Amino acid sequence: MKGCCLCSLVIHIIYNSCAISRSVTVWQKVALFGWHVDYTLPVIVVPLPALEFFAMKIVIAGAGEVGSHLARLLVDDGHDVTVIDPDADRLEKVALTSDVITMQGSTTSFEVLQGSGIYKADLLIAVTPSEDTNIVTCMLSKKMGAKRTIARIDHNEYLDFENRSTFSKAGVDYMFYPEVIAATEIVNLLSQTSSSEFIDFAGGKMVLLSFKLEENAPIIGKMLLEAVTDRKTLRYRTVAITRDEKTIIPRGDDRFEVDDQIYVIANRDGIDEMLAFSGKENIDVHNLMILGGSRIGTKVATMLDHRMNIKIIESNKERCYTLSELFDHAMVINGDGRNSELLMEEGIQKTDAFVAVTGNSETNILACLFAKQVGVQRTIAEVENMDYIQLAESIGIDTIINKKLITAGHIFKFTQDTDVQTVRYLSGTNAEVLEYIVKPNSQATLHAIKDLDFPKNATIGGIIRGGKGIVAAGDAEIQAHDHVIVFSIESDPTEVGEFFN
Repeated sequence: MKGCCLCSLVIHIIYNSCAISRSVTVWQKVALFGWHVDYTLPVIVVPLPALEFFAMKIVIAGAGEVGSHLARLLVDDGHDVTVIDPDADRLEKVALTSDVITMQGSTTSFEVLQGSGIYKADLLIAVTPSEDTNIVTCMLSKKMGAKRTIARIDHNEYLDFENRSTFSKAGVDYMFYPEVIAATEIVNLLSQTSSSEFIDFAGGKMVLLSFKLEENAPIIGKMLLEAVTDRKTLRYRTVAITRDEKTIIPRGDDRFEVDDQIYVIANRDGIDEMLAFSGKENIDVHNLMILGGSRIGTKVATMLDHRMNIKIIESNKERCYTLSELFDHAMVINGDGRNSELLMEEGIQKTDAFVAVTGNSETNILACLFAKQVGVQRTIAEVENMDYIQLAESIGIDTIINKKLITAGHIFKFTQDTDVQTVRYLSGTNAEVLEYIVKPNSQATLHAIKDLDFPKNATIGGIIRGGKGIVAAGDAEIQAHDHVIVFSIESDPTEVGEFFN
């Protein structure tokens, strides 16, 4: 009887194995091994994990907006997530939206960390509102056995090379400053004003641009294949289209329509040509108005202080005094940005670009709408309420900045088995852009791109090889150590990543 039970166990293991196609019945598989089976025996159920995916044990310190958003994303990707926070109400909200384990208590408590299973954690992410708490949590977690630690910080000096090594030795493996990342993104967008999304890869060797097509765009009504002048030497390629709030991977016979939001991969040589086909042109920004003297607003002004004329409008008088001492040229105005008369008095109608980065999403949206009404050509709004993102984009705001999406992209790459350099979640869509480094002998190197059985909801947009950006065509072949840019819509990241691993 013991032998029969063992046989039943082996049957189940064979059934769950990836080695034999499941189109073959379990009994046929057993016959392959030459075994006789009693068909009346029950099969012992032994659930086995998929061989290509290893769920990580992840502990998140902090159940605020960033921590809650990360928890949802990581649980959806199949990871085992525990969230720690001293606030019971926050934990309850997280538990209602995600299948997570919650623990109430201080993230710097030995007892709480021990109870969270930190000793077997693959990753600790500290995203509480306190920088000091995040750093101490990482240090303790590393000492208690966490394999890797990540801390959200508020001081840019910690990211200096000589300081990073000090933190690394103390147990903080990686630090990120969401406000600096957001400010850098805004500065990049102000230099590429035709696009609502701007992501550069390998120092600009390839870029991803996104913009809405208007009636005057030359490509309206044309198929994707007709929008390319030379198919043998592609310089740009449309990798996705958002239409009626749905994002798709287009094929060659799909046509462009008015109000399409298109996502285009281009190398340096293809940017101008792509803009001409799309009816877009860059404007030079000389006059910039920033609503909100927040950390993001301050960083943007610091980066651009010597490059353009800047006005910062801040409602807090004490904050205005502090800001006025930081800049050589930028002008700081104390006032309420919701007051349209004040904005007009300060010359909003004469500015080239308007950036709203107050702590209030509604204020930022309304202020950008007013800026559009008075003729400002470029508007950027910080919108932290995820429910408002699509609304804000649909009513004409050019670009939305969201710190949660920025943070998620920077942390997501640490949860991948494959070598991921860049991850970006695109606002207002269910899409993401990933940059993989191709390993030798991986699936992607065995065939031309058109012959790869690549997931239908993902597409390879570009390849960076030897310092050169190559727009990916179907007959292109990927080589080991290439950087490959993938546009993905609700695809399993493990399924995509295994092609490059």
